[in-house]
Amino acid sequence: MSQLHELVEDTYAEGFRSIYGEILVTARDRKWLDHCVHAVTGHASSTILCDCEAGVAEWIDSAEAAEGATPDGRVGAVIQFHVPRFRKDRREHLERVMLARISQNVLTCPTARCFNRLDTEDFFKLGRKIAFFGDRHQFRDTRYQTAGWVIPILGGEFFLSRRYGFRDGVMGGNLWFLGASEDAALEAAEKAAIAAEATPHVITTFPGGVAASGSKAGSSYDFTIASTYAEFCPTLREQLGEQSKVPEGCQSIMEIIINGRDLESLQQATKHAIHAAAKTEGLMRISAGNYGGRLGKSFIHLHELL
Repeated sequence: MSQLHELVEDTYAEGFRSIYGEILVTARDRKWLDHCVHAVTGHASSTILCDCEAGVAEWIDSAEAAEGATPDGRVGAVIQFHVPRFRKDRREHLERVMLARISQNVLTCPTARCFNRLDTEDFFKLGRKIAFFGDRHQFRDTRYQTAGWVIPILGGEFFLSRRYGFRDGVMGGNLWFLGASEDAALEAAEKAAIAAEATPHVITTFPGGVAASGSKAGSSYDFTIASTYAEFCPTLREQLGEQSKVPEGCQSIMEIIINGRDLESLQQATKHAIHAAAKTEGLMRISAGNYGGRLGKSFIHLHELL
């Protein structure tokens, strides 16, 4: 057995189905693009108590933009918004999420524009709804080879696409990095997050791509749907005794969570993440979270990726 097989636990990450929208935001320069991205993806780490999970699926630099990677030739970022498919109001909820975040966080950002990225049969007429902000001064126009709405604003004009598509996706791909120290676990997770984020069609949603508070479904309190995964908390190892699943010597466990277009994209991102983190000094084990199929049916078997 290879060293990588020994490092990586023979287990699987348990993802679940989502529906997601995808937009392209552009701006005059990277400074204002970053401001826009930070705002529009804010408070969107976890579906536990956020309205969605959002992140950047692709950054488009000035050279790529000049070659036609963005409709208006400016730097841009492709952003995904995911909500769980098990929500009964999933379509209405996703529309509210995108309506709020585009109108409050993209429209308000100096020099920003907003384009649809999913050409699907089903779509939301978000352009028309957001255009009501124009107070009857808004108008339809085709700009940058895109049918959209123009809204007069104090900064000049805001342009956005008329329609925004949505489709099925996958949420909840994950990896755990067990370290002999906090530094080791965090370094491995950082390397993994960077590799995952470089994979097409996926996003990471937590701060810096890393979650220090991996959770389990369910709680001893009936008013919350998730809670700390006590069996994997290093500081509870002695207290829990045989119930603890933290190996001796492990001081910290960091997690990355991956959402994306489909299961294949998550598998590729997981594979790249494992290889990027594997040689981190002090990394004891790479594992993943699952709940025996109770949460979702999108399984990512780690050893199959090696």
